[in-house]
Amino acid sequence: MNIGTISTSFITDEFIMALKEEGSFSLTAVYSRTEESAASFAKKHHAQHYFTNIEAMATSDVIDCVYVASPNSMHFEHTILFLKNKKHVICEKPMFSNVEEFNKAYQVAKENDVYLLEAMRNIPTPGFKLLQENVSKCGTIRSVTLNYAKYSSRYAKVLQGEEPNIFSLQYSGGVLADLGVYPLTIAIALFGKPIQTTYYPVKISTGVDGAGTLMLVYPTFICTILCSKISTSHNSSEIQGEDGTFIINDMGSLSNITYKANHTKEEKQLINGYKHHDMMFEVESFFNIIKTKDQEKYNMLEEISRTVLEITEKSRKENDIIYAADKI
Repeated sequence: MNIGTISTSFITDEFIMALKEEGSFSLTAVYSRTEESAASFAKKHHAQHYFTNIEAMATSDVIDCVYVASPNSMHFEHTILFLKNKKHVICEKPMFSNVEEFNKAYQVAKENDVYLLEAMRNIPTPGFKLLQENVSKCGTIRSVTLNYAKYSSRYAKVLQGEEPNIFSLQYSGGVLADLGVYPLTIAIALFGKPIQTTYYPVKISTGVDGAGTLMLVYPTFICTILCSKISTSHNSSEIQGEDGTFIINDMGSLSNITYKANHTKEEKQLINGYKHHDMMFEVESFFNIIKTKDQEKYNMLEEISRTVLEITEKSRKENDIIYAADKI
């Protein structure tokens, strides 16, 4: 299957590396706004075609699928363009700014008989599968703390009075949408929709949340999600139950997971690293969904993405974090 990419960012480089390692997709085209950037990126990744006109790329027959990694606020516009031209879309997280965009895009995908998938890399990993299969070992869950805090080098620009995309209301930025969605997605995929949610953001000068604590209330426990782009945590995440605790090193990859039993003191490592690029697993999963028309899995991922976006949108708006996209 031939695929094109939008953006020449670091995450696009990583995605292309995963594409090449997995092998099911063939990178045939790239897009950038400038001729120099597009030509250079195409040469770097051995893509046969490059575009500086996004409409020309969407209507071309050199791709069957596109990976969208433009700024968050542009995801909807770019996704709709390609869906209407009957191209499958893999859209980088966060897929959209709000649920209204989400529902419209999935309707357009359905009307054009193509697939729309969010590039959330942690759910397709072997680590998540093992966690999902073994989580009942900890017994009745009593406390969950999921942690993703990593200082962003672009925060220095904020301190200098600038407004990078990831810290901008105009471009649908902020930590909950950027890093917080990783642990939130894991929580929703494992435990389902919570009874209640409350978000406590740490707002910065640009008006977005630079850090925050999201509380998800479930019948027997509270899941606390800690996220930050203005500080760094070195703590693991934990799922604590009456019988034991799962310790997870990284919410993005789930590449190192250990279980410690309360009563027997047994300690078992479920997984310790991957031999492959951790984005390769999502590439493989997406290709299989499209190729086999796996509607059940597709619907499951759609519902997880929708629930995550419902929570992040509610959390933002309750704290007066309003995107430009919300006003359209």
